[in-house]
Amino acid sequence: MIPGQDLGVRLQAFLGWLGNYGHLPYEKQQELLWELGKIEIGVGTLVTTNQRVEGAINPSVENLAKWIRNTQPNIHVDETPWPVKGVKEWLWVFTNPDFCLFHAGDTRSRNELIAVLGSEYSGVLSSDDLSVYNGYVVKAQQKCLAHLRRHFKRLLKLPGQHNQAIGQAFLDLIDEAFSHYRDWQLTKNELSYRTWVEEFKNEIEKKLKQYWNQAGYEAGKLLRSLKEKAAQWWYFLDNPQVPPDNNLAERSLRLAVTKRKVSGGSRSMKRFEHTANLLTVVQTCRRQKRSVINFFEQALMATVGAREIPTLII
Repeated sequence: MIPGQDLGVRLQAFLGWLGNYGHLPYEKQQELLWELGKIEIGVGTLVTTNQRVEGAINPSVENLAKWIRNTQPNIHVDETPWPVKGVKEWLWVFTNPDFCLFHAGDTRSRNELIAVLGSEYSGVLSSDDLSVYNGYVVKAQQKCLAHLRRHFKRLLKLPGQHNQAIGQAFLDLIDEAFSHYRDWQLTKNELSYRTWVEEFKNEIEKKLKQYWNQAGYEAGKLLRSLKEKAAQWWYFLDNPQVPPDNNLAERSLRLAVTKRKVSGGSRSMKRFEHTANLLTVVQTCRRQKRSVINFFEQALMATVGAREIPTLII
């Protein structure tokens, strides 16, 4: 028990877990505590506890945010709407296999990228094909091939003389790319993979030339994107350490989407920022196979000098 606080540190950490990973509203947290041991805690105390946990983990999140700017060779980015007092704001995620940083943004613009990664990023940025990522200064980009596949699959259903043929041709190419990438992940056979890559690049050029003059408006947009942004759609071919999709970021957002559906969003930008920080700790600890409750407990103890501030950096 920390002097001046109503609840023990371990219980506070557990409540932080319940609210931000278990997604239990304060009223259900009250019911659960009563069921477990007839513990009676007011909603005000639960709110204060959540705020205290967020304040405790804030230095760890700030250190993580500073660290990722210049040390990560590949970061996956995505965003999802988040209502704040009925206004649509945006929750951004910046992630790779070692961490997951959430950012509470009030726009869906490049300003949010700059706020987190700086005016330029020295690594490879993986994202969907949202226009805000175009023109951002990076070493390279890998646009999500799964998104491109959806576009061509949609093309199959659109009227037009050549839409079905074009859509199917490029669906087959994308499926082939995913298949060979999975094979490379399993075998790490560089010679076989590099041989296929050269053949595949030639096949892409062949299909673009074949259908270029046959494409209507919608198909034409897709083919122009493939030609003009070839280095972004196909970066992984020459650099297979970078995945061809943005699934990591999309999966990372699922926890936040569940939280949003349960809570209905946030009542202020400040609370939205608190939620982003708490979700950062939850998802990063999970990614690093660490206990979220233990991390919350260590952070709370650090606020009174009982231990060092825990780190999310590995």
